[in-house]
Amino acid sequence: MSRTALILLAALASLVLLAAGAGAVDVPAWDAARILAARLAGRPEWLEGVPEVSRALVWEVRLPRILTALAVGGSLALSGALFQGVLRNPLADSYTLGVSAGGALGGCLCLLLGFTAFGPLSVPAWALAGSALALAVVLAMARAGGGFDSLTLVLAGVMAAATLQACIGFVKFAAGENVAGLVFWLLGGLSSRTWAEAGVAWAGLCAGLPAALWLARDLDALCLGDEQARALGVDASRVRLALLCAAGALTACSVAVSGIVGFVGLMAPHTVRLAVGPGHARLLPLSTLAGMLLVLGADTASRTLLPHEAPVGVITALLGGPYFFFLFVRGRGRA
Repeated sequence: MSRTALILLAALASLVLLAAGAGAVDVPAWDAARILAARLAGRPEWLEGVPEVSRALVWEVRLPRILTALAVGGSLALSGALFQGVLRNPLADSYTLGVSAGGALGGCLCLLLGFTAFGPLSVPAWALAGSALALAVVLAMARAGGGFDSLTLVLAGVMAAATLQACIGFVKFAAGENVAGLVFWLLGGLSSRTWAEAGVAWAGLCAGLPAALWLARDLDALCLGDEQARALGVDASRVRLALLCAAGALTACSVAVSGIVGFVGLMAPHTVRLAVGPGHARLLPLSTLAGMLLVLGADTASRTLLPHEAPVGVITALLGGPYFFFLFVRGRGRA
């Protein structure tokens, strides 16, 4: 295991303990570690002396939120790295192809129309459907436009994203007095997340990460261009389609439980790429860890440092703007 991976894992473990203990009611880090270890190992005797309220707070309230933050951050970072490699565009992410906007529209429609057929998972179910439909539309437009090459996909994605954003604007207009709830969900938040929602987010990451790693070498070849990829024996169109579907599913599962959390798919891969280079066998898993660290850190800071909790999407957006200004200035300086 590389030194970068060890540093990220150590930072992530420390942050998980901090997030489990910090909040309106503080739980000492040692007690938080004992609660997590005892429940995971099935050893209740390790909890002797730990107050009942601390056990419930850490396990039933904070841990689902922490797990959701980890899965959302990892999924968004991984999908961003995949989109950037597939489209050979350093600024590509789930927004580029309209997948996030599709999920957001699905969630907004569910909230506006009051669908509750799936209980607490109704909004995630509609957001998943919206993201999947948006990706299907983009792929169909690209096929009609000539194929799955990078330029055609980006153009199709930009058109779809613009249309979906207009639809979201209309839904907010139609919501009338209920628009505040829609806006708050769209800003991206992780408060009151449940075990079921954490399961939705982790299902996407557990399915997407192995598939991405399996195709990492093919993605390296794809970054050289379609002709070079074919010369190396890679079916460029099929691999690109498979990776787009994996990235779209990762984004869909994230938007389904958290709303739109922006810039994670850009900041995490770019930072890791500066440290370990462009090889996707290392870039993809390390970007996933960096995304987990970013979202969990932003969420923990939001609920512990600010006088009133802000949606995590607002925090990542505040970080993302200056970060890309720094990258822009740094790039111009080198040029």
